[in-house]
Amino acid sequence: MSQPGYVLPIGGAEERTLDSPVLRRFFDICGGEGCRIAIIPTASQLPETGPAYQQLFTDMGADEPKSLPFATRADAEQNEEWIDVLRRAHGVFLTGGNQLRLSTILGGTMAARVLRDRQREGLHVAGTSAGAAILSAHMIAYGKEGSTPRGEAVALAPGIGVLDKVIVDQHFRQRDRLGRLLTAVAMNPRYLGLGVDENTAAVIDPHGVVEVVGEGSLTIVDGRDVTYTSAHEVVRNEPLTLLNVRLHVLGRGARYDLEARVAAFGSEHPPSN
Repeated sequence: MSQPGYVLPIGGAEERTLDSPVLRRFFDICGGEGCRIAIIPTASQLPETGPAYQQLFTDMGADEPKSLPFATRADAEQNEEWIDVLRRAHGVFLTGGNQLRLSTILGGTMAARVLRDRQREGLHVAGTSAGAAILSAHMIAYGKEGSTPRGEAVALAPGIGVLDKVIVDQHFRQRDRLGRLLTAVAMNPRYLGLGVDENTAAVIDPHGVVEVVGEGSLTIVDGRDVTYTSAHEVVRNEPLTLLNVRLHVLGRGARYDLEARVAAFGSEHPPSN
């Protein structure tokens, strides 16, 4: 029986160099020299985005990486050549840009279904910035900056669902997004919030254990034991009440088990409950 592939939400603004710890880690996970990587630049409307990543992965040693610039829902549903590239890839990389552009073009299409199904069979999937946000089943579409959770501070939309019961936010510390991630968890207390800093990846292995790679940190908001949230009754922009929420800040060397919801530091895996 096959096991799921790795998932790498990246906080955006990653170094695009051959020795980038974030992109190099994804390349190595995909198999290194000779691996097949597909790039989906749909979130970006800059024509150079896809080719730039394509060249970078080529220089690392990938076997003719392919950029798949899905621009319409018809592309994502009917372009068999591009969808076949997804079926044969070892890894898929979703670029940054506008996550609503990603969700409105890819959501519910054959390309999204192939991506989700193949990840469960061993395909490795990474996304940066908007590409990280859409990995969630419940995606942060947009929201307000600031450290205080507030009514209507965040808007959620369907993502592609590679990550279940996890909400990803990106550019986290750099854009002061703790408040909107707390608000998202207040609205969905059974979900985990993952806030990923720039030039940083949350490397999630097939067993659901997260490792932090890169120069920043990973902020985890756990609402499992929340005893009260005022998300259902606050008015617009009013501060939320959120009781008994748990928060972790993980740097390099720390790990977190998404299923057991426990953290550890060092080489050992987090202890099970």
